[in-house]
Amino acid sequence: MTVAERAVPARVVAAERVASETGFTKSCLPEVGRLLSLAAAAKPDGVIAESGTGSGVGTAWLHSGLGADAYLVTVERDEEPARRAADVFADDARVSVLTGDWRLLEQHAPFDVFFCDGGGKRDDPRRVVEMLAPGGLLVLDDFTPSPHWPPRFEGEVDELRLFYLTHPSLDATEVLTTPGSSAVVAARRV
Repeated sequence: MTVAERAVPARVVAAERVASETGFTKSCLPEVGRLLSLAAAAKPDGVIAESGTGSGVGTAWLHSGLGADAYLVTVERDEEPARRAADVFADDARVSVLTGDWRLLEQHAPFDVFFCDGGGKRDDPRRVVEMLAPGGLLVLDDFTPSPHWPPRFEGEVDELRLFYLTHPSLDATEVLTTPGSSAVVAARRV
C-alpha cells in the first residue's frame, strides 16, 4: 500500500508559480502552510492577518482554510510582489493585499489569526501580541529548533523566541515543522 500525496490547494500552486517566475526563494514551507490552513479554519468567521506577503504562498495557505465569513488581510512592503500576490486573489473579496509597512495592519486589528512572517516579529513583538484578539492565534515561523531551555540560537539565548514563549498574555509552544525548522504557535489568553 502506498501513501497518496496530499493535495496542494490551487491558489498555493498559483502563488508558487509567481514565486518561481520572479525568483522569490523565501516562500512559506508546505509544513508551515498546512499549519496556517488549520489556524484559519479554526476561526471560520475571523479576521486573519499576515505580515510579509512575499509572492503570496503563505497567504494562499491561509486562504485554503478561510471560512465563508472570514476576512484575510496581508501586507507586503515591496510594491511588485504585492501586486503579483494581489493578482492571485483578485477574484475573492474576502482577501486584501496591502502595500507598505506592516503597521498598515493595525487598522484591521484585532486579529483572530496573525501569521507574523515579516515586519513586527522582530522589530515590535509587544505590538504583535497587542494586535491579537482574545483567543487569537499567533504563528511565527523560521526558527531553528533548540533542544535547550531557554532556547538557543548560534550558542546564545534566543531572546526573541523566549519573548513569545514566555509572554504573560500568551499560551505558547514551539512546533517542529521540518527537522531543521520550527514555528512558535501561541494563543492570546482571554
